[in-house]
Amino acid sequence: MKKIFLRMTFIAFVIFLFVGCNDTMGEPDNSLTDVKTLIEPMDQNEIVLLPTASASVYFEWEHADMDGGPALYQIAFDKVDGDFSNPLYMAYSGNNGLNNNITLSHKQLNKIVGMTGVGPSAKGTIKWTVFSSKGLRSIKSAKENQLIITRLAGFAEEDIPVDLFVTGEASEGGTDLAKAHQMKAISTGEFEVYTKLKAGEPFYFVSATSGTSKRFSIEEGLVKKEGSSTVATDGVYRITLDFNTGASTTTLITRVAFYFSPEGKILFDIPYKGYGVYQTTATVTFKQEGWGRDERYKFRMFVKENGGAGEEKEFEWGTLNQTDSRPTATSPASYYYIKLMNPTQWDNKWKLMGDFDGNPGIYTIYLQADKPYTHSITKP
Repeated sequence: MKKIFLRMTFIAFVIFLFVGCNDTMGEPDNSLTDVKTLIEPMDQNEIVLLPTASASVYFEWEHADMDGGPALYQIAFDKVDGDFSNPLYMAYSGNNGLNNNITLSHKQLNKIVGMTGVGPSAKGTIKWTVFSSKGLRSIKSAKENQLIITRLAGFAEEDIPVDLFVTGEASEGGTDLAKAHQMKAISTGEFEVYTKLKAGEPFYFVSATSGTSKRFSIEEGLVKKEGSSTVATDGVYRITLDFNTGASTTTLITRVAFYFSPEGKILFDIPYKGYGVYQTTATVTFKQEGWGRDERYKFRMFVKENGGAGEEKEFEWGTLNQTDSRPTATSPASYYYIKLMNPTQWDNKWKLMGDFDGNPGIYTIYLQADKPYTHSITKP
């Protein structure tokens, strides 16, 4: 009898737990309403896209009238005759979807309009709206605004090269295609190279060094089919080409140097060796501090934009992957990866191995297409 009583008590307890877990008082409030007003850009607003990196468009809408907590927002774009069941593009707003606004670059909008079949430099119309969501539920705003957009003067997808090389009389390899300097593909349709050019001589870009090849050049900051280009001054240049937007930049590199953080100054220059490589042999003596020897370092780079016509600016090559320890012989290659940024004394630095305290080392920076931008310090 006691066993039966215990069994019945257990069954009753389980039933109590089941009922308790299904009590609607414990469920979250999933009340959800749509966004009633799209604030900006206004309906039928016309936008001419610009190739500059800073060009952008600000989107804003009213908050949804919610009970039981805030909603998350996603902006959505579609063709004029679309119903947003399969949008061209969606993105959460700022602050992980909590904000009632988002800023999109002209480059992003250029890609979105391109999805409708509108070609480079042509005018097309898309529409945008906002989805508000809460939990697993989502609801589209009844409001939809149209944007009339003139696309950037980029290239059609089939005309964008997969590879790109610098060649021509002004280039490091001359007209010998076997010696053409390969550019680094930093994203789809975007290329970059650090290369030496002769003033007044022609150079251009090819998509292959053998067989059928497409040829391109740059003119007044834009990428052009065929043709050739020149620079006004002998020197090392950083050249970027963006086939998605048609934009290009040509920047003269005036100096690359070793920066010693403990003393807050440059100790020596690192001259250009060729094909994206800077190298020199030098000796660094660590700075004695009360707590020990300080060996922190990075690199400085001085440039003149606009093909060398701009004022000189200073940048630095610092750590791509933050570190605060000395490397060893078994440190991963990623320890030495570099990233271009604004200069500071202490941020994004590396540490030298103890073997190089007062002893010569070969300091090499690699800005090449076939590897991550990196550097090495080796014994002579």
